[in-house]
Amino acid sequence: MDELKSTPLLAEHESLKALIAPFGGWTMPIQYDSIIAEHRWCREKAALFDICHMGEFLFRGDIAASGMEEVFSFSVAGIPVGRSRYGFLLNENGGVIDDLIVFRLAQDEVMIVTNAATIDNDFSVISKRLKGGEFRNISTATGKIDIQGPLAREVLVKATGPEIAALPFFKFTRLRLLDTDAIVSRTGYTGELGYEIFLPSDKVVELWRILLADERVKPAGLGARDLLRLEMGYSLYGSDIDEETTPLEAGLDQFVNFNREFAGKEALLRQKKEGLNRVRAAFRVASRRSPRHHYGIYSEGTHVGHVTSGAFSPMLGCGIGIGLVRPEAAAIGAPLIIRHENVNMEASVCDLPFYKGGSLRT
Repeated sequence: MDELKSTPLLAEHESLKALIAPFGGWTMPIQYDSIIAEHRWCREKAALFDICHMGEFLFRGDIAASGMEEVFSFSVAGIPVGRSRYGFLLNENGGVIDDLIVFRLAQDEVMIVTNAATIDNDFSVISKRLKGGEFRNISTATGKIDIQGPLAREVLVKATGPEIAALPFFKFTRLRLLDTDAIVSRTGYTGELGYEIFLPSDKVVELWRILLADERVKPAGLGARDLLRLEMGYSLYGSDIDEETTPLEAGLDQFVNFNREFAGKEALLRQKKEGLNRVRAAFRVASRRSPRHHYGIYSEGTHVGHVTSGAFSPMLGCGIGIGLVRPEAAAIGAPLIIRHENVNMEASVCDLPFYKGGSLRT
């Protein structure tokens, strides 16, 4: 087994008595207080997350001549400088190698942010598809802290200055922070107003301490982050999407631009023509019970799919989940049974997001 990696903040988490556990090859904080308390703090105030485990790649060169335009499910050249775009790195079968965000730093420069467990494979796949330009893995040198919650803007303006106050959703700014170059992006994974901050890894501890010194901010672990993202219906790589699942099956076709060429396009077009054998379905449980990954999903006594993500939602007061099911079982309002061994949960298909009261776009 490969040795677990740790972020620059491991000692900070240990001093805060965090529950530490392996995640995607990394030693990460799962919770500090309780998952529910951290979730609530993020929904109401401002929560701080260590996301240094995620990957960052830097590309410099001619976007068109390098082949960068054909690498992802979306156009890189079409991203305005100062903005970012979410989408996929697909295999030839249309399966999701990774979901990621590309930041357009300049006309000839982009930063690609990937999931932690897929860093090495992503870098290898992208490198092989590129025909030119400079492409570097800057993950080790780059730290990433997320501050999320309705008070995040006020906190960050106090800590960094007024420049970030006017940032719209999915736009970023490059600025000097702690005497070094940093990127502050109006993005996140919680459904709340929030920012992702990229800066050199040797500056992460200092920024973490500055932000936590504000009484409106508390640290939150990956447990709360997973619950927050599920309430918004955001997909988790390795659970809701993977190399065996296409964006069409996962209900994410809005992030695929078919008006251009990209790896996996022909497979997706073929899947659209032939029809889907399974589709994403979001559901609410008629109790406080929590559905779990791989629980079976049944319709009228027939096994129609399985749960890919599930939990108890503090904001809705019931169990919620996402699964892959046969298309005929995915109609809004359709009754389902979530089953595992002797456990049976009544549920019904619903739309997304589960939680609609977030501060995301305020």
